[in-house]
Amino acid sequence: MARQLIVRQALFDYDADIRRRYPVFCGVDEAGRGPLAGDVYAAAVVLPPDIVIPGLDDSKKIPEKRRELLYEEICRVAVSYSIACATIEEIEEMNILAAAMLAMNRAVSGLSCTPNCALIDGNRAPQMNLPMQLVVKGDATSASIAAASVLAKVARDRYMAQLDQQYPMYGFSKHKGYGTKAHYDAIREYGISPVHRPSFLKKLQ
Repeated sequence: MARQLIVRQALFDYDADIRRRYPVFCGVDEAGRGPLAGDVYAAAVVLPPDIVIPGLDDSKKIPEKRRELLYEEICRVAVSYSIACATIEEIEEMNILAAAMLAMNRAVSGLSCTPNCALIDGNRAPQMNLPMQLVVKGDATSASIAAASVLAKVARDRYMAQLDQQYPMYGFSKHKGYGTKAHYDAIREYGISPVHRPSFLKKLQ
């Protein structure tokens, strides 16, 4: 537990260092590049200075129930936050990477304040009219990016649960659209639905 607390404090220490150069900045992350179905999501978060959110970490390392609680806490304490997506049609039209960048751009554009800088998770930068800093494994490095990863992940999981209500035969609420054996078996049995990404399923067509 002590090691976990140190790692989490390091997230906020990283942001404190960024804040010395950019008083108002946002963390940006996406969710849903890999799945076979559904939109790709992104979130941007501006956290207030001198705040620590217990348990905040890379969303992939946090149990689902804890992510839901963190989602509500991040939304409550954030100076500003925005969640956006790029549609299945946009993914098919441009490709998944470009669509993820588009979702990130939309998320930042949706903030209620204009940040001095955007911290972007990963090694690819979307097109934005403000300074950006790429942070590889940013959701395990920056509190603001970790917060964005939680919002994007939870928002997309909720969206996939809605799709599960429309297409229960595919099991979207369980695998969230990822290419599990059960998901591929369902596609073979029921075919490709309107919410699948055809370009991800060329081998099955």
